Amino acid sequence: MKMMMKKNLKQLEAWFITGSQHLYGEEVLKQVDRDSKEIAAALDKSAEIPVKVVFKPVLTSPEAIRTICREADNTENCIGLIAWMHTFSPAKMWIAGLKSLSRPFVHLHTQFNRDIPWDSIDMDFMNLNQSAHGGREFGFIGSRMRIDRKVIVGHWSSPPVQSKLGAWLRAACAWHEWQGGKVARFGDNMREVAVTEGNKVSAQIQFGYSVSGYGVGDLAEEVRAVTGAQIDALVDQYRNEYRFPKEATKGSSLLESIREAARIEKGIRNFLEAGGFMAFTTTFEDLHGLVQLPGLAVQRLMADGYGFGAEGDWKTAALVRAMKVMSLGLEGGTSFMEDYTYHLHPGGMKVLGAHMLEICPSISAGKPSLEVHPLGIGGKADPARLVFDVPPGRGINASLMDMGNRFRMVVNPCDVVPADAPLPKLPVARVVWEPYPNLEVAAGAWILAGGAHHTGFSMSLNAGHLEDFSEMAGIEFLLIDKDTTIASVKKELRWNELYYNLKCMNH
Repeated sequence: MKMMMKKNLKQLEAWFITGSQHLYGEEVLKQVDRDSKEIAAALDKSAEIPVKVVFKPVLTSPEAIRTICREADNTENCIGLIAWMHTFSPAKMWIAGLKSLSRPFVHLHTQFNRDIPWDSIDMDFMNLNQSAHGGREFGFIGSRMRIDRKVIVGHWSSPPVQSKLGAWLRAACAWHEWQGGKVARFGDNMREVAVTEGNKVSAQIQFGYSVSGYGVGDLAEEVRAVTGAQIDALVDQYRNEYRFPKEATKGSSLLESIREAARIEKGIRNFLEAGGFMAFTTTFEDLHGLVQLPGLAVQRLMADGYGFGAEGDWKTAALVRAMKVMSLGLEGGTSFMEDYTYHLHPGGMKVLGAHMLEICPSISAGKPSLEVHPLGIGGKADPARLVFDVPPGRGINASLMDMGNRFRMVVNPCDVVPADAPLPKLPVARVVWEPYPNLEVAAGAWILAGGAHHTGFSMSLNAGHLEDFSEMAGIEFLLIDKDTTIASVKKELRWNELYYNLKCMNH
């Protein structure tokens, strides 16, 4: 898999391109070149920028612009362009290049100098430093061509500008990996469930990744091929990484359940690695040939960066993987999630998020406990799983749905809070949160928007990452935050419905 297990995103590149023209003469262009190199180098060294920033020669002609756009599209590790207009760059020069460009680009509307030199400014200085002028010309052609793109305004050295640019680049990394990515769907959809279904052909056209279905028997064959030595090695890892049950002694049924979980983990991992998959799904209604529902295996594979969706939910599996990529190197974690049950006390309404087994330990508070308990669903042996709580902090839930004529992303920030009391009889990983603006509005707005019960949950990302990503994907984005009301959501949904219906007609 691309980028699996990488600790950062520095093997990927964003190209820094600068627009100018020959009108100003060679000396000015040399200065433009020097200034551009300095900005690109500073951005490359910034802790906020997750990728390598590569300076490219100043662009002064339609031919040069079209060439650099084609090169970007054909360079595997180039995730997108950072475009800056140092001087005035006549925008008709950009039409052919932008028309052919498939990589996303961000318009950095900045200038080399931060302050106006009030005592010494003259016409030469203004002719050189007219980003205010050139950026508007470049902005017009992007809007005239109906190109969705990010615009960031401010001085390139300022922390807020670098933070916004870094967030956009993280989204671009995830979008880049979706192109040609692969999702393995073990079994089919959970029977009669609607929101986890969708049009896979439409998704591949829109998003670039493919979804392939496999019979659980294909996976079971890989699981049966796992050797005893491989199982022993994994169980040793479990002993070191988790709170291992003392009762799991040699010959005990408890240890045998854990060993079976290890066998399943190794089998799924082998299958995914051999096929180059970035994400996968399972469902407890299709377990033919497996002794227990994959729980521990899914948790550990997610911790290694794989995306996952339960009950055949391939859209959420791909989304979780994208969020994993975006969050590489950031504090916190990212997991598959489900709103499971509510605390509707009038003194403070909360959500308890969990799933049967499959919550990623990257969001765990402390060392998870490895446990085996009955599942009560699926009709298989008692499965192993990691049990843990999640530390307080800022979180976010995101869901991706197929609405028929378009895809929609719904995002809801939240505050993760401690449970009101211990949960000694709940043998699954769990997290409690208070959604913005409150549960009544958040749940009502989510339901009106058709938001799924499965989400990608992250304590590393914020709404800006997902908004940038949605823009790159060309999909509808709906944010439920502190300013949301039910009335505002209803209006936005109606406006969006009209917009996308008109857009479909025009296409």
